[in-house]
Amino acid sequence: MMKMETDKIMDETNSNAQAFTTTMLYDPVRKKDSSPTYQTERELCFQYFTQWSESGQVDFVEQLLSRMCHYQHGQINAYLKPMLQRDFITLLPIKGLDHIAENILSYLDAESLKSAELVCKEWLRVISEGMLWKKLIERKVRTDSLWRGLAERRNWMQYLFKPRPGQTQRPHSFHRELFPKIMNDIDSIENNWRTGRHMLRRINCRSENSKGVYCLQYDDGKIVSGLRDNTIKIWDRTDLQCVKTLIGHTGSVLCLQYDDKVIISGSSDSTVRVWDVNTGEMVNTLIHHCEAVLHLRFNNGMMVTCSKDRSIAVWDMTSPSEITLRRVLVGHRAAVNVVDFDEKYIVSASGDRTIKVWSTSSCEFVRTLNGHKRGIACLQYRDRLVVSGSSDNSIRLWDIECGACLRVLEGHEELVRCIRFDTKRIVSGAYDGKIKVWDLVAALDPRAASNTLCLNTLVEHTGRVFRLQFDEFQIVSSSHDDTILIWDFLNFTPNENKTGRTPSPALMEH
Repeated sequence: MMKMETDKIMDETNSNAQAFTTTMLYDPVRKKDSSPTYQTERELCFQYFTQWSESGQVDFVEQLLSRMCHYQHGQINAYLKPMLQRDFITLLPIKGLDHIAENILSYLDAESLKSAELVCKEWLRVISEGMLWKKLIERKVRTDSLWRGLAERRNWMQYLFKPRPGQTQRPHSFHRELFPKIMNDIDSIENNWRTGRHMLRRINCRSENSKGVYCLQYDDGKIVSGLRDNTIKIWDRTDLQCVKTLIGHTGSVLCLQYDDKVIISGSSDSTVRVWDVNTGEMVNTLIHHCEAVLHLRFNNGMMVTCSKDRSIAVWDMTSPSEITLRRVLVGHRAAVNVVDFDEKYIVSASGDRTIKVWSTSSCEFVRTLNGHKRGIACLQYRDRLVVSGSSDNSIRLWDIECGACLRVLEGHEELVRCIRFDTKRIVSGAYDGKIKVWDLVAALDPRAASNTLCLNTLVEHTGRVFRLQFDEFQIVSSSHDDTILIWDFLNFTPNENKTGRTPSPALMEH
């Protein structure tokens, strides 16, 4: 039987050796043939080789390689590898192309950038003079709301992007040292969310007659709340003082939303009222529903309201004073407690235990999501995901496109009254007075065990939790106990709380 070429080499090298199991690498000090005949013939080959054209030289080497065996190819490859490598980052500045070297390294993440600093002095110089740590932080701030919020709250936004007139730009070393501090802040926030460590601030609304805060929305400067005593109160975020009270509704303010122009509120007096967000002046009153307006949402010139009268109203908003009814959606068999929408779907939930999906453009019915065993009190819809809370004490996650229930979350002891989610968490509030934080990513993983999904339970309210909103740094919640609580997960410091309970020195009451 004919032997393969590799077998021939093995036999010549060591007749008793076993089959090779390792790759032979190029060895520059290996033994070379130094006989006079070899030297003479090699020089003659070189003379011929140098006389040929480049294409002829390449063809000759290809033919030569084809006549060599496998382990020789390995040696040739090991010899060629360093010849083919180029330190382009070092070479580009020599050609006056520093900006290209900087641009290439600017795509690195933090760990890779740290490694690049250690390659050589020239790489470190390119990173330093290119202010690449500053650019990495700026990229994070532009694309990640957590980083953007930290930049504003920790007051290092001023050191990013173009400096203000008369302001000197901080050196590269400043941003190099800033990055790990930011990462420590982020790790601390994530840990505080998981362990429930927070600083608590409290607004006592001190309603004179009917007590309770049914709804709220906040930003960095203010909290706007709708109260059971028929008023809308606006609170300053700095000192938690009430700076404005809007009077006009003749029933409890059950829902509201605001933007940079208007506050729109719905009430048990069956009306929807529009207020100037800056002056507090009432600019419009919409009379359509024949019972309490339980919820509303508006965006991009469209508003959807829902009512105890079992109907959903879709409105076109030309201006604050010009809002016209487009369509009424009917199909629920009980009060419609909550609505949400985007450019594709309107989603509604009712005391009839169902969630209904409607086309935003045509207002036609699409499908019903069935699963809750009792009435549904709250939901949020974004992308394909709907998260709902019910008086069956459970939370359900749904795929809106196919109607499938993806997960059931259980843990609340009474009706789940309010729910919000972002890309990481679900936060729910219930009539048991508790706020629960859930791991959304794990909840969407069918392999995750149910008993691992609730990250934390927050207990401070002494009455039913009616509404909450949250972001990366805080939860703001309102309750039947006539308070608004601000749960701050950014500014908690361990020495404030030795016992694991909410730190009393942080408690502020107004």
